[in-house]
Amino acid sequence: MVEASPRRAFDVSTGVDFERRDPYDWCMATQLTPEEAIERARRLQDDRLTAVRTVAEARQSLSDVRDETARELADLQARIAERIATAEREDVRAYSAALSAGWSADELRKIGFAEPDKKARTRRRSTRKPAASSAPAAADDSQSDPSTKG
Repeated sequence: MVEASPRRAFDVSTGVDFERRDPYDWCMATQLTPEEAIERARRLQDDRLTAVRTVAEARQSLSDVRDETARELADLQARIAERIATAEREDVRAYSAALSAGWSADELRKIGFAEPDKKARTRRRSTRKPAASSAPAAADDSQSDPSTKG
């Protein structure tokens, strides 16, 4: 018959063997040296700092992507607006050419071509403004002349 080995009292969570006879051995299993404690704390802190660094880098990347896509969107919108403006100008030219060819606006409307949304702008010629009169200057001179004061 095989004899079972005697059972020993051992705490797995702390690693303490309760069968030890020397009290110093028992204390060493639960006590950390200051250097070990600092090293454990430093590792935990490093892990936490690494997590914060990862979040900061991700947020910066997100901000960079948002800035870049905003610039791209603005460029795209400007190109689209220019393409639309060019097409509108061409539409106005074609409509004006049809009017010049003898079609009336009513006839074009009956065919199915309404007037363009953006009509060609005509510049108004402004009349020349008369040169500034010297009357205000003369009024200023009369106020500053001591002989005119009463």
